[in-house]
Amino acid sequence: MNLLKTKVMSKNKIKLFLVDDDVVFLKSLEIDLLQHADFDIETYATGELCIQNMSHLPDVIILDYHLDGIDKKAMNGIESLDKILEFNPNLPIIMLSSQDKIDIAVSCMHHKAHDYVVKSETAVIRLMQIISAIFKYKKMEKQLSWFIERM
Repeated sequence: MNLLKTKVMSKNKIKLFLVDDDVVFLKSLEIDLLQHADFDIETYATGELCIQNMSHLPDVIILDYHLDGIDKKAMNGIESLDKILEFNPNLPIIMLSSQDKIDIAVSCMHHKAHDYVVKSETAVIRLMQIISAIFKYKKMEKQLSWFIERM
């Protein structure tokens, strides 16, 4: 059984990894998300730190596109996305960026990001909608599997 389904079936909080090299934005996003729901949130300033902690089994990762503010040699968001999906190809990863360019969003989707959100005043609302949709879909998957098993 995949890790996400196991987590959804349990009564645990949804575990989010937030990854952004802008520490002020990172803390602000964490506070905003916690005001909307009771998440278990871990924050990381680099993709490398996020990958090192994949054993903590996040349910969803919100990943910045650039990630070069702290260390210019650090992996960018796309490289981090690819490495994380090697660890768990079914993990929903939402790319977050100040870049409001369609070619960047398309590139993220080609690399199998679940979704792409532009950093804005409404980003938290959009993130909450996406996270809610992810778990509604997982619930439907679980129900469908239950019905199929009984056919």
